[in-house]
Order: sequence, then structure tokens, then C-alpha cells
Amino acid sequence: MASPLFPNDLIRAQQQWHDTYRALAVPRPRRTTELRRRLLALSVRIHWHPFWSTPAGRTPAARVELRQRTAEGRARGAA
Repeated sequence: MASPLFPNDLIRAQQQWHDTYRALAVPRPRRTTELRRRLLALSVRIHWHPFWSTPAGRTPAARVELRQRTAEGRARGAA
């Protein structure tokens, strides 16, 4: 199965989700309410993105691949 081509706005939203999640994961984070609201808003944006209604986005594997791709890119950048 070929890898789906994810829309740029979906990739950016998932990357922002990872960044926000990491900001909440640090010990004693600041602005926790703001970060939690942002995480929730990004989760909704990602979940309801029109890409998931296309044939390439209908499989659960596509969601997993998006998370893995965006997490790998961020982990490499931080290392």
C-alpha cells in the first residue's frame, strides 16, 4: 500500500499538536489551561479534517502514519 499524501494544513496541525503535548509534559508547565485548550482545538481540527473522508484517509493506518511521520520529524529536530 502506498503512503498517503497528507495535506500541508493537516501535517502542520499534527506537528502543532505534538509540540503542545510536549509543552504540557514538562514538569510544572506554565499556561496549562491555555495549552490544554489548544490541544483540544488541534485534536478537533485533526479529527474532523476533510482528508479523512477521502479514500486515502479512510483507513486507521493513515491516522497512525500521520502521527508517526510528524513525531519522527520533531524528534529528529530536537536531537
